[in-house]
Amino acid sequence: MKRHTFAAQALGLGHVRNLAACAAFVLPAGFAAAQDDAGEPVTLAIVGDVMLADGPGKSIARGRDPLAPFGKILAEADIRVANLECVIAARGIAEDKPFTFLAHPRTMAVVKRHFDAVSVANNHSGDFGAAAFAEMLDRLGKAKVGAFGGGRDLAEAHAPLIVERKGLRIALLGYNEFFPRSFEADADKPGIAWSEDEQVRRDIIQAREVHGADVVIPFMHWGIEHEPLADARQRALARLMIDAGADAVIGGHPHVTQDVESYRGKPIVYSLGNFVFDSFTDVDNNTGWLLRLELDRHGVRSWNTVIARMDGQGTPHPRPDLPAQCWDRETAEARACMAQVPR
Repeated sequence: MKRHTFAAQALGLGHVRNLAACAAFVLPAGFAAAQDDAGEPVTLAIVGDVMLADGPGKSIARGRDPLAPFGKILAEADIRVANLECVIAARGIAEDKPFTFLAHPRTMAVVKRHFDAVSVANNHSGDFGAAAFAEMLDRLGKAKVGAFGGGRDLAEAHAPLIVERKGLRIALLGYNEFFPRSFEADADKPGIAWSEDEQVRRDIIQAREVHGADVVIPFMHWGIEHEPLADARQRALARLMIDAGADAVIGGHPHVTQDVESYRGKPIVYSLGNFVFDSFTDVDNNTGWLLRLELDRHGVRSWNTVIARMDGQGTPHPRPDLPAQCWDRETAEARACMAQVPR
């Protein structure tokens, strides 16, 4: 590989619709143990692609939990978020595409155990059609796991998920930018949110002005697979989002971690890499980050990462012995640091 991510080194405008009237989905504070306390920072843990079909799904069928090695680390956070890189449904007809991921409904128990919210804005949410996608949304709702970046229609897909913790209102927005463009929500059709520049800008502004968010974080599905550096489009869109008022921009999809940077004092983490996935054999594709953001009313106070290494079954294992990355508001520069994890 010609250049490497930090983790790999450590290891050797289209038509715009006005959605201002769209109601945000609010995730009650009761979804997690943390009690409201406006005097404390809020910790948000976010991971990349979680794919619960194939090998991870078989592990769950045998009574195992592929997220167990990260259970304590996730449990420490006030809010836990992932990109759900599969469809969880009882049945569906596979689309004509090289890779499709259908996870058994039993896997929802694992999602509920470890996550408060998931992004469904990715290139696999439509793998088994609109009915299976709608079934997954229903199952997430019954499990009290918030979903964002997709919905039963265009307005719902673009609505922010508002998560309230300790008096802080955090808006999560999700967008897909994987070509060819497909499975996009429409006025009367379920699907995912697509990253139209002007619509994204408007969504971010409305998250704060209409829905009362203190902190706004878009979670993107973008970039070129297996490339260790973000491309020009990712960089331009990240800046557009921060100019519109985003407090941080987080991304995934390339299956590898990518570079990080600051823009106007706001962090951009271009790709978290894989987190639960069993389709790869090389180190870069089996390495991901758990990103921990410390939030307050001014945005991101600090962030740090825990390196995850996946085994042959797609189970991630924390590697606090490897140099990771961290950042704080005062310096606004990423640096090497060792992750602190619970024993």
